[in-house]
Amino acid sequence: MILKGTWNQNRIDFTGPMKHIIPFIGVIAICLIQGYSGLAQIQNTRKVPYKWNTDTSKRNIVLSELISVLPRHSFPTINYPDFLEKESGLASFYQYEPVIAVSINGESKAYPMNMLTMHEMSNDSLGGIPILPTYCPLCNSSVVYDRRLTYKGKEYVFEFEVSGMLRNSDMVMADKQTETWWQQLTGKGLVGELSGVELKVIPSMVISVREFFERYPDGKILSPKNGTSSEEQYGTNPYESYDNQLNKPYSRYYDYSKLDKRLPAMERVIDLEGKNGYKIYPYSAIAQKGVINDSYDDKNIVIFYKPGLISILDQKDISKSKAVGSVTMFSSEVDGSVLTFKKEKEVFVDQETGSSWDITGRCISGKLKGKELTPERYSNHFAFAWLTFYPESEIYEQ
Repeated sequence: MILKGTWNQNRIDFTGPMKHIIPFIGVIAICLIQGYSGLAQIQNTRKVPYKWNTDTSKRNIVLSELISVLPRHSFPTINYPDFLEKESGLASFYQYEPVIAVSINGESKAYPMNMLTMHEMSNDSLGGIPILPTYCPLCNSSVVYDRRLTYKGKEYVFEFEVSGMLRNSDMVMADKQTETWWQQLTGKGLVGELSGVELKVIPSMVISVREFFERYPDGKILSPKNGTSSEEQYGTNPYESYDNQLNKPYSRYYDYSKLDKRLPAMERVIDLEGKNGYKIYPYSAIAQKGVINDSYDDKNIVIFYKPGLISILDQKDISKSKAVGSVTMFSSEVDGSVLTFKKEKEVFVDQETGSSWDITGRCISGKLKGKELTPERYSNHFAFAWLTFYPESEIYEQ
């Protein structure tokens, strides 16, 4: 295109098509400047290369809250992986190491959290549902999401990756379709086309390998042989002694002024969502009582505790790590009645019928044998992480 103008000494008097083009160029320039200044806000002391096409003008956070730690594609995400059946699974993993257990439409899978320490997520499907088990070791945050989303009449089935960025020490995820950045702990879109949208949480439990196969003998566990370079590291902990109760999160990834002093930073908690907010339950209180019968808003719930399950953030060799126990949460309503439970050795007994239940909410003996408690949509975290994102949460007190 030839741009016509009238030359007048040292300036151009645009009288042709340029008078329409110049404003357009100006708009583009402003957008480029705004985009560049936005990217410049992201903390990037490591000078990590930026390889995103994300629309950073669409956001609900301040970009300076993001810390760029590693380049995109640094984490080898496990996509549509292979699994092992019970016999091979028990032979491949330490029986007391934790897994994220998910059961949908009669199918059950276990995702060892030590493996997810190296990968942080797995794009998979279960019972015909596209799912995303996630784990952020810095926050000890384990959440499973539905990869499907309908928004403004458009249907998505996302494939996710680890962005290499952190916010409040928690992993920031990204979907490959829109390159929106998502908060792992909350499931909320932070920056990009789907900013402000929220992923659906799928119920899951953190239990031991042994407990998983006792409950789901036909279930399958993620195979350690999934073609990644991390295989030789499975069974070891790169965050040695991280979850010591006297510790705090790494200061390079977290602003200590945000610490909530109501609980130790590294106290493990599970969350319960009500109509108007959240309530969290510290592991220390749950372990002391063995069972917690409680209500919050319009929900009647029960929390079970069973010793044995180990931490994967303690010793370098996870088989030598301290025990933290398994914690699960369910609705305490069965057939329209609210049950009250107590702990008796390895089982949980409801006072109404005397029936016995296991850690996974299954009735194993008594009048209600064969019944199953409905799992609540809860997840596991360190207290500092949860309370940073949800500072108004109520905390259970004995």
